[in-house]
Amino acid sequence: MEWYLQAWRNYNKFDGRSRRTEFWMFFLINIGVSFALGMVEAMFGSPGFLSWLYSLVVLVPAVAVGIRRLHDIGKPGLWIIGIFIPLLNLVILFFMTQDSQPGSNEYGPNPKGL
Repeated sequence: MEWYLQAWRNYNKFDGRSRRTEFWMFFLINIGVSFALGMVEAMFGSPGFLSWLYSLVVLVPAVAVGIRRLHDIGKPGLWIIGIFIPLLNLVILFFMTQDSQPGSNEYGPNPKGL
């Protein structure tokens, strides 16, 4: 849970680096929350306002943690745009699974402390 909260604490930081754990915990917990909201809305026949609002709230932190994750593997944050391009989004997904670049890089020190 700490990794998820870490992403929220750094919601507006687009520089620096994020570990795999921070990115994936943020991603997976948000999928779970979105699924739960969708289930609740479906039970009550809601038009999806809560899911839409949650997606809007989580948009900036999700982009920020994605950019920091790309920085962690030594890629420019602008590559985050690749998630909207078919097939390139699979490459970005692959990048998100890579281990941190050892030592410091141009984006800062290794968040693992190595």
